[in-house]
Amino acid sequence: MKYYLAIDIGASSGRHIVGYQEDGEVKTIEVYRFKNGVQEENGHLIWDIEHLFHEVKKGIDLARKEYKLESLSIDTWGVDYVLMKNDEEIYPVYAYRDHRTEKTIGDVHAIIPFYELYERTGCQFQLFNSIYQLYDDLQTGRLKEATDFLMIPEYLMYKLTGNKKKEFTNATTTGLIHHETLEFDQEIIERLKLPKHLFTKLDKPGVKVGEYEGIDVIFCATHDTASAVEGIPMEGSEAYISSGTWSLLGVKTDAVITDKKSLIANYSNEGGVGYNRYQKNIMGIWIVNELQKELCPNEEIQDIVKKAESSSFHETLDANHEYLLAPSSMKEAFDCLLENKPQDKYDYFRCAYLSLALSYQKAIEELEENTHRNYTKIYIVGGGAKNQFLNELTAIATKKEIIALPIEATALGNLKIQMEKTYASN
Repeated sequence: MKYYLAIDIGASSGRHIVGYQEDGEVKTIEVYRFKNGVQEENGHLIWDIEHLFHEVKKGIDLARKEYKLESLSIDTWGVDYVLMKNDEEIYPVYAYRDHRTEKTIGDVHAIIPFYELYERTGCQFQLFNSIYQLYDDLQTGRLKEATDFLMIPEYLMYKLTGNKKKEFTNATTTGLIHHETLEFDQEIIERLKLPKHLFTKLDKPGVKVGEYEGIDVIFCATHDTASAVEGIPMEGSEAYISSGTWSLLGVKTDAVITDKKSLIANYSNEGGVGYNRYQKNIMGIWIVNELQKELCPNEEIQDIVKKAESSSFHETLDANHEYLLAPSSMKEAFDCLLENKPQDKYDYFRCAYLSLALSYQKAIEELEENTHRNYTKIYIVGGGAKNQFLNELTAIATKKEIIALPIEATALGNLKIQMEKTYASN
């Protein structure tokens, strides 16, 4: 039996999942799980990257005790990165929910208007896109001594192998990849005066990074949504929602779509494994998790959902409103956006689920108009797939067949690439 290890790290937790093939199916065993989350330091939100790497190694070592591993790979969220001065980290490692880019976005767009960025990259506008983070690093002098910038999974695999490589799918979340060349857009880099040496050749999923204790370390689709889409057992080309901290709603396409309607709808084009992911970021289960921490810290989410179902509150809000990105109080953010304040704490949860379902409805309508086709099904994977109430609301709002797959789709996509054994030695 051949065993492979997928390390899937999200913004709130990480999982080490061993996979193997049996009777033509991929079987999985979770061997380790750990908590993750942003920390506040000097008024900024950061990642404790040293702790994250410690947890990665701990889970690998636990897996190695039980299984002889052929290979391993790591996927994480997109956008964020670690700056390096040779083999030393340049701290802090900022988290995407930090507000440091607010003052730099206008500066970037004064040099290159967003419509031109979109035409070149197809990357949607988000306050935290790497292009804005890097420009802030340029303005504050953090790039002066930087020899490398590595996306989070690239950094973690560098720490395991000693080799610095860059992977395609996660790079497409930076806002710096030209959609035709599928490499870093050198014109954007020159016009923003970013150091050219930071933007090196990209490798596709399947390339070997190096070895850790005799285990091959390879690139999966290191952007977790790219791995999740690869892991969905989908019939034909239907819509998907990768439902976690963020909800990523989209469809596979053969080519990028960068027309005016896509720009206005703020749809993104991001790298897949041999296809384009035309998708949109929606705030996701983050808003529910933050409400839970604030209003019901000692209650199980299953009990909260039942009480939300019983609520009669029907007002909704824009689930993608910037107030919800990183508020000090999610309850207060809801209060600011609603005409009528909820009378019961579970009203907030019903409002959150209703609002998410309506955001899916709007995104599906935009998706169908922009791709010129109708979709009959929505495949939902990730933690949100387990929420039957939200799935029912989504079915009502979108009028689509909901296929909820409460599976570790991201880990399955990660494992799939490893098992195909297509990686090269370069």
